[in-house]
Amino acid sequence: MKDADKIFDSLLVLRCQSGDKMAATILVKRWHKRLCKQANWYVKDMHISKDITQDCWNTIFLKISDLKNTNSFGSWALSIVNRKSIDWLRKNQKEKEVLDSYSKEVNTPILEYEIIDESENRKQLLKRAIKKLSIEQQMILNLFYKEEYSIKEISTIVGVSLGTVKSRLFTAREKLKSILKTKNNEY
Repeated sequence: MKDADKIFDSLLVLRCQSGDKMAATILVKRWHKRLCKQANWYVKDMHISKDITQDCWNTIFLKISDLKNTNSFGSWALSIVNRKSIDWLRKNQKEKEVLDSYSKEVNTPILEYEIIDESENRKQLLKRAIKKLSIEQQMILNLFYKEEYSIKEISTIVGVSLGTVKSRLFTAREKLKSILKTKNNEY
């Protein structure tokens, strides 16, 4: 995340802490889509992720006055989304398993021949390989490469030590290499 964005968010948080409702509105506009995307990454359902995100906004605005380091708003808000998403998954695991199995049955093609150009084929191959990793490793890769957070910020978001983040990132890369080498030998 760019420093200018962090500074702007920090100013918005300071204004929110002093009771400025317009600053809160701007903060929601800037972050809502990203928080929904993060929740959706866990639950894989846009409607549920929007509900989780709404619940997170309630928590954020209840606790925003307690946020001491206003520069860390993004990682703080994402950590709330992560916890709420994981909580939702724990509470609704059976329902999710039934929906996932139904989804697989409905979306399974009869013939699985893919005619895709070389770069698209690589992207699909990488996506499938990433799905074979653990949830923790997928999340670390997503936050590091896609969302472009630093290891320190990821540590705060996920609530684990820097060493654990580095270890998961390293292990995820190694597993991806192994999966992709195996896939390349199959063709």
